[in-house]
Amino acid sequence: MEKELVWAKMRGFPPWPGKICTPKPNLTKNASKPKGGQSCKWIFFFGSKNYSWIEDNNLKPYVEHRDSIVKTIKNNPLKEAVKRIDEYLSDPEKYKANADLPSEQEDEDTNTTFDQLRESDESSELQTTTPTVPKSAPKKTSAKKKAEPKPKKRFSANNGDFDVTPAKLARPSPKDESKIDSTSESDPYVPRRNPADILINRPQIVMGESPGTLHSVSISQTQKLQNIVASAKIFGFLGVGIMGSGIVKNLLNSGHKVIIWNRDPSKARKLEELGAEVALTPCDVAEQVDIIFSCVSDPLVSKELVFGNCGIISSNQHFDGKGYVEMTGLDGDTSQDIADAIVSKGGRYLEAQIQGSRVQAEEGTLIILAAGDRSLFDECQSCFKAMGKNSFFLGDVGNASKMYLVLQLFAGVTLGGLAESLALADRAGLQTKDVLEVLSLTTMSSAYVNEKGNAMIHQAYHPPHHPLTHMQKDLRLGLSLSEQIEHAMPITAATNEVFKHAKRNGYSEHDVSAVYVKSRI
Repeated sequence: MEKELVWAKMRGFPPWPGKICTPKPNLTKNASKPKGGQSCKWIFFFGSKNYSWIEDNNLKPYVEHRDSIVKTIKNNPLKEAVKRIDEYLSDPEKYKANADLPSEQEDEDTNTTFDQLRESDESSELQTTTPTVPKSAPKKTSAKKKAEPKPKKRFSANNGDFDVTPAKLARPSPKDESKIDSTSESDPYVPRRNPADILINRPQIVMGESPGTLHSVSISQTQKLQNIVASAKIFGFLGVGIMGSGIVKNLLNSGHKVIIWNRDPSKARKLEELGAEVALTPCDVAEQVDIIFSCVSDPLVSKELVFGNCGIISSNQHFDGKGYVEMTGLDGDTSQDIADAIVSKGGRYLEAQIQGSRVQAEEGTLIILAAGDRSLFDECQSCFKAMGKNSFFLGDVGNASKMYLVLQLFAGVTLGGLAESLALADRAGLQTKDVLEVLSLTTMSSAYVNEKGNAMIHQAYHPPHHPLTHMQKDLRLGLSLSEQIEHAMPITAATNEVFKHAKRNGYSEHDVSAVYVKSRI
């Protein structure tokens, strides 16, 4: 039994405890093996309850290496997975009885349940009462909605239609938010607990992604001046949150055909009214479009959309020159991992980091920093003109991410200094509005400083133009980059601690100007 238990290393994720299983047709029929003809094993991951093919050279005996690896574990989800495999080691029969290690019968039951739920959705509109479903399925509340066409491809729960990742992402509850520390920020994986996840296996909602509200459905002045000629290509867009909703609106208003996907479909309704098509999964988007844009809240979510269940590369299709444009604020290593995966499927990759906030996204005045495939950059020009006022090509993959982080560090440190200055003025008995008025007349004045300064003194933190949690994420990634090249950044490190403290006090989803609250304490 011990020989079947292993540490399995999937690219972009830490070693995860798993069990070598016998491949079953209903699980592996569409799961693609790694290229190169390497020998691999079918692995069940403890804690996350996912499966994947893993090369033999990425497997290590669990018991032999347990003590050395466990010492390095800091995130709680991975500790939970270790606890699960240890329970299995001590009493396999009891563990199976607790339904944590799926059996063949359980796989069949889950597939049957999922098919029944899907057929129920496709046959008629949802009723206002809760339908009768098998006991093993989660209850499904309903709201009247437009019937969706039957998808071309059916997929079942926990089968091999999609490659899997060792763990799923989940959203911490508000009461747990205050417990977040630096270790959980870097590794926010948690085991799935919702039964519905077993049925659909799609990326879950992650802290930091806000729905966003379209404040304008009219064509922006910038678009009118640019006289954009829309590309004839079909574009996909993953993530229509604070930034994505405004970007997609401008793409639609400039005449582009766009198919969108969002983790919460309800947040895509307004864009659907403007002419966007809504797909069920990221994989469905990839099958129907020529170029895919991704704009989500966090590098880990970006990985999930590419490598996870229902992800971009989870199907067996070849990209055949299709493009993937990553607009999420992320680090160079993550960008390179995604680029390698896309290129290995025959696709082209471009990172297109964006400078600006929700207002600039809606007005179409963002700054686009791109790097990667030059031909893809040229093909996206009509889209970039709809999104922003300037776009720059910076060369190889990773350069745009580095430029983005450098600019974000400057913005974060500037805000930290502004917040402390206003807090000092308030404590010293000065009127903060007077400070801003004088500041606006000096050479230090800027639109950004004036906007955030007024938001601070009026406590106008909602709706967020740029969530505080996103800024803290960028500061953390910038510090990680500085560590890689051994460059000291003590001021940024101190600023990061201020933002982390504001997050722990419940201001994650507030505007970044809410850092002022911490400075006043």
